[in-house]
This record gives sequence, structure tokens and C-alpha cells, in this order.
Amino acid sequence: MVRDYDEAIEFFTRSLGLHLIADQPRDGDERFVVVGAGSGADLLLARAATAEERDLVGRQTAGRVGFILRAADFFCEHRRMVEAGVVFEEEPRYESYGTVAVFSDLYGNRWDLIQPHD
Repeated sequence: MVRDYDEAIEFFTRSLGLHLIADQPRDGDERFVVVGAGSGADLLLARAATAEERDLVGRQTAGRVGFILRAADFFCEHRRMVEAGVVFEEEPRYESYGTVAVFSDLYGNRWDLIQPHD
């Protein structure tokens, strides 16, 4: 859920480096907007239309990390994202599964930026 299609497209493409896959008009002022990294798993950006939906923007996963953005070069991607204004909640850390750091998207949803170990 997003507040505004255009601000969401700007954040997810410019700041997170995702690609705009679809932006098609629908009934009224609704749009079908999809972004993705090109790996086959995409993200539908649905604008909140009701008061109940607006209350859920940024809280879809109840404060837990709900999304993962994989990086081929963690530190290069981390630096690019910080320069683009992405807010990380922690310094990068090394885990048994890879290098990781938690960040929040434009609306406060929590993500992992991760470079898995080979």
C-alpha cells in the first residue's frame, strides 16, 4: 500500500534501484503499478483508497521485516542507497547467511538489504 503512485514510483526506482515494470491506467484514477528487480518477483504498488487502507500504509508487516532486496555488491548498493536518502536502521552486519542491514522504505515498511554468502 502506498499513499501516492508517483512518489512511490520515484522512491522505489530512484532510491531502491528497482525497475518500473508496469504503469497502466485503470478505472477512475486508479493505476496498475508494478516495480521489480528483474528477478521474477515483483512488487505491486497499490494506492490506499479508504481510510482503513491509509491507516495501514507503512504497517503492512506489523513492524517486522517483510521484504528483502538482494545485492550482488552489498557495500556498493548500500552506499548508493544512503546517497539516495534511504534510511538504514543499523550498520551492516555479518550473519551466517550473508551481509545484511535493515532499512525502511518511504512509508516505514522494513526491508533487509542482503548479499547472501555463496
